[in-house]
Amino acid sequence: MTRTGDTDLTAQSTSEARAEAAITAGVQGLLFEDDLRPMPADVGFRGPTACSAAGITYRQLDYWARTGLVSPSVRPATGSGTQRLYGFRDVLLLKVIKRLLDAGISLQQIRTAIAHLSKRGIDDLTQITLMSDGASVYMCTSPDEVIDLLAGGQGVFGIALGGVWREVEGSLSELPTERADGHADGEGESHASDELAARRRARMTG
Repeated sequence: MTRTGDTDLTAQSTSEARAEAAITAGVQGLLFEDDLRPMPADVGFRGPTACSAAGITYRQLDYWARTGLVSPSVRPATGSGTQRLYGFRDVLLLKVIKRLLDAGISLQQIRTAIAHLSKRGIDDLTQITLMSDGASVYMCTSPDEVIDLLAGGQGVFGIALGGVWREVEGSLSELPTERADGHADGEGESHASDELAARRRARMTG
């Protein structure tokens, strides 16, 4: 378990507290059962689409891009008239930032947390639960770490990135995509949208 300020945290708890915490984590969906696949790296979403999926304003998106919090990874803005394209991972991070802001976490703490998440591969992200006590943000990479934080009182709330992934995937399945080469018409766009929609339907039907 890692606090996003690079400090290790060890929680001592009784077996009763751990058992209660395990039940809480299971009910809140904070444990790890996700098998999720990334989208193609050359498929992205324009700013307004990313805002819609993440639940943020375009002003927030623009500010976070200019300050380096979340930059468009598929295609950055390179001049007048160039459309920024955000990848699926970018939109996932935008959604996580929105959740943390809504929970009252400071932007400074969020920047530190996002910097740590940005260093991890896509596969790692789906196995991370962010926990917070309202002041610090902790990255848990196993169910035991989630339970220890809950039992020790450090985990006031948690965000399972696998769950956020599913939400973003569902939102983006109804929204337009664009390829990095600028081709938004025809096969490139429909294939990506169809793939997301198919994943969503498969999850809904079990």
